[in-house]
Amino acid sequence: MLGSHVTATQKRRALRDRLASGRLTVLPGAFSPLTARAISQAGGAGVYISGHMIAADLGLPDIGLTTLSEVAQRAQQIARMVDVPALVDADTGFGEPANAARTIQMFEDAGIAGCHIEDQINPKRCGHSDGVEVVDADPALRRIRGAVLGRRDPEFVIIARTDARAAVGLDAAIERAQSFVDAGADVIFPEALRSPEEYRRFRAEIDVPLMINLNEFGGRVPLTQQEVRDLGYQLAVYPMTLLRLAMGAVTDGIRVLLEQGTQEGLMAGMQTRDELYALLDYDGHAAFDREVIGR
Repeated sequence: MLGSHVTATQKRRALRDRLASGRLTVLPGAFSPLTARAISQAGGAGVYISGHMIAADLGLPDIGLTTLSEVAQRAQQIARMVDVPALVDADTGFGEPANAARTIQMFEDAGIAGCHIEDQINPKRCGHSDGVEVVDADPALRRIRGAVLGRRDPEFVIIARTDARAAVGLDAAIERAQSFVDAGADVIFPEALRSPEEYRRFRAEIDVPLMINLNEFGGRVPLTQQEVRDLGYQLAVYPMTLLRLAMGAVTDGIRVLLEQGTQEGLMAGMQTRDELYALLDYDGHAAFDREVIGR
């Protein structure tokens, strides 16, 4: 009731244990605390909080317009509702190395299990957009060093994302990834690789857990989870899938309401009141009230 009863450090340790096991951990993207609870109750091992998703929900494009405080607040609201780890997109770390360190500490305070920081220029853009640019290798490395030095809870998982494949090529991306590992990154996230062969090459070259983005509009058919397992990756995220499904239904619902003047034809596709109450744990809150008043 009211939220998670699992501590942030326990959630971080759970994520680290899964990474160490070599199993694939699938993290659907949660765009709200209610969505996160639905993922958790369905048996999800964790939730992902996408920067693209937060920006879109605020009515903004994914071009670095959101602030650290906005992202940390939404991440905290989501993480506190579930007993499973929450992983958040920290974009470019919101500034220079000291900003990256502060970003880690704010996410620690928010109860997040881990985050990823990327090597794009600032302002950044969606990694699957045209014209992605990255900073030089040294400033990219300093961001990760700053994040590692800023970490207070050793269980917090720091993921280094590189968008260098699109900007400067696969070899440069692998070289950067290895430097991030040497700087203390726990996981590497190679964004927007162009084929299973490139993902396989990354796996052969980098000896830490790897993360993959299963974005459905990334310019290629998304890999299946079995294909990701076969490639040897340990984290897979669906950043925008649930938001896109929800907005598709919202758009259709608006059209029906305006054109037909009734929601009757939409009700079969709705979550029922009883389903919503069960997800919100109305019974648990009622039991709490009875315990408080003693009857």
